[in-house]
Amino acid sequence: MTVDQAASAVRGDDAVTLDFLLRRMRQKSDFPTLGASVSRIQAMSEAENESLSRLCDEILKDVALTQKLLRVVNTAYYRRAGSDSISTVSRAVTLIGVAGIRNLALSLMLVEHMQDKQHAQQLKEEFLRTVMAGTLASELAGTPAEAEQAFIESLFRNLGRLLVEFYLPEDAHEIRRLINRQDDGQPAMGEAEASRKVLGMPVQQLGVAVGKTWNLPDTMLYAMVAPAGSVPGRSLAARPERSLWWASLANEAADTMLWSEPSELGGRLQSLTRQYAVALNLPPDALQEAAARARKRLTELTQVIKLDVPRDSPAERLLEAYYVDAPNAGGEEGPSAEALGLATPDEDGALIVLGAEPPPVDSAGILTSGIQDIANSMVDSFKLNDVLQMILETVYRALDCRRVIFCLRDARSAQLVGRIGLGEGADALKGAFKVPLKVAEGAPVDLFSAVCVKGVDTLIADASVRSVASRLPDWFQERVQAPTFLLLPMSMKRQGQDMVLGLIYADKGQAESLLITEKELSLLRTLRNQAVMAFKQTAGG
Repeated sequence: MTVDQAASAVRGDDAVTLDFLLRRMRQKSDFPTLGASVSRIQAMSEAENESLSRLCDEILKDVALTQKLLRVVNTAYYRRAGSDSISTVSRAVTLIGVAGIRNLALSLMLVEHMQDKQHAQQLKEEFLRTVMAGTLASELAGTPAEAEQAFIESLFRNLGRLLVEFYLPEDAHEIRRLINRQDDGQPAMGEAEASRKVLGMPVQQLGVAVGKTWNLPDTMLYAMVAPAGSVPGRSLAARPERSLWWASLANEAADTMLWSEPSELGGRLQSLTRQYAVALNLPPDALQEAAARARKRLTELTQVIKLDVPRDSPAERLLEAYYVDAPNAGGEEGPSAEALGLATPDEDGALIVLGAEPPPVDSAGILTSGIQDIANSMVDSFKLNDVLQMILETVYRALDCRRVIFCLRDARSAQLVGRIGLGEGADALKGAFKVPLKVAEGAPVDLFSAVCVKGVDTLIADASVRSVASRLPDWFQERVQAPTFLLLPMSMKRQGQDMVLGLIYADKGQAESLLITEKELSLLRTLRNQAVMAFKQTAGG
């Protein structure tokens, strides 16, 4: 069934099912929020600089997601890209790649929406099976670009199943009963037949219909529909449908790992490999080796996000703690039960509970870690835009800002112009920032120009005070209207004189809410100096 067929088939009883599900979703704030976030992250441009900025901005909007993601990328598996700890999303993207961070963020958003449900254990099982499918597909794919596409397509092939499990648990239970059919002796059904009998429509078709309401891109909707018929008996190399069959293999393999006894697993994986070998050009042990690597990655994910998996549950078979009949399996002991459970405390001895309110912001700690992160990035070759992005992110997180914007000197117009932004409306507002550095004699000098020309770090606690408001430029009063903001001008020596190079701007939404200690100010100035140093290094001194 094609995407158009899946979507156009939603009528009659199918439309009733879809409408009922959408009403359930509208009554809650979880999956609709997830849908919006998925749409924004997946629709980002592939242009490298823009993608970095927009991806970081999207992730940083969610403090809890930011903390979980940084915890994951600091596991041994991900830190093999760099030996030092990673404290900014920006550096994580530069080290691991846009695709890797995007996939991690999508996975973490899925698990975040499983909390506080009576059937949470079944949700965890479905989540782990879904992420295992995506991870398997990425491990099997040949190139990084194929791995990115394979992960996404394998993950979202299961959207309908996740939605039904999340909102219609009784129906999900009945679908599983019809598939297994161990209680009444009747022939087992396929998932599409069972879900049509229970829901009036296949779960895959339901996922596509919901994806359309989320405005997911057509490429993702296309991937959510499994190809019909048997696996092709010819090579699919360089053919567009190749990625669809990667997703099919990965999902079949994830189901096999979930429901097979250890003595049977190796043979079943080899059988799957033979079935798909010609179409996907698979070596004999490709699937078993990919399963071992994917199990390691999924185990680390459960450890870091503190997702407990009960002993002897089917979901435990997807983790390293479980015996695997695959090459090199059993050579090392898996992590302990304590390492896999929610009972593991963090470094301070406090329990980290998924979905709980994030801890208070440690401004000095975030600034210090960010400075070290940036210093590590500047040891070798680096891109100036990446370093500036890390600096803005560190300021944004440390001060819990509404937005931060970096302005750069434009040589032709002799003014500072907004170039990079993070936070609420920053991308749209950065173009409004135009700070003149040369003012005609006798003309009034606005606050921004005066601060930059004099090189004075300035914190405006309340922008509505008359003495301040009268000196604010028109573009600020008309478009930005921040009640409190911080200005950190940047300058560097040129021909023996100080030249204004740029400006770091940060604001918050409530007057007198931007509070900075002397220690924090000192660290902010260090960040500013790192930005100047980055410019000097990229300009050859």
